[in-house]
Amino acid sequence: MDHFSSNRLTAERLNEIHLEDLVALHLDAEVSRYLGGVRSAEVTKTYLDVNMAHWDHHGFGLWALRTKDGAFAGRAGIRHILVDDVDEIEIAYAFTRSVWGLGFASEIASAMTRIGLSQLALPSLIGIVRVDNGASRRVLEKSNYLLERSTNRYGNDAVIYRIQR
Repeated sequence: MDHFSSNRLTAERLNEIHLEDLVALHLDAEVSRYLGGVRSAEVTKTYLDVNMAHWDHHGFGLWALRTKDGAFAGRAGIRHILVDDVDEIEIAYAFTRSVWGLGFASEIASAMTRIGLSQLALPSLIGIVRVDNGASRRVLEKSNYLLERSTNRYGNDAVIYRIQR
């Protein structure tokens, strides 16, 4: 599933042509505040390489997102992640500030949940959110994820939401 579309977004498998857009996204302090902080171009390049390898290994991963007019809107995906020493599969998303508040996070979370549970037949998906990120918590709750537990990620209090097939 290299490409898909939702009502207002198109998604394509993340690759090298997206590096410049990802660098700009990750250099934005407001966007990156819940993602572990601003990432340099070099760190973003490594991030891109790791996520392209994830696609090669698992057959799914991160997508670059564009609005219907072709503007870069962010990135989102389904990926393996180690959480408290357990291999989990999470949905993840980050959007440019220019599209905040337009409902794109809820739209893409719903689309990725359908893909993960129905098309990929994954047993469950999680969302990991910092406790103080109310907007992202609401997105997961609207997508029928249930609050499972608290954890700590990179020194920050976080919560894990889960949805099962």
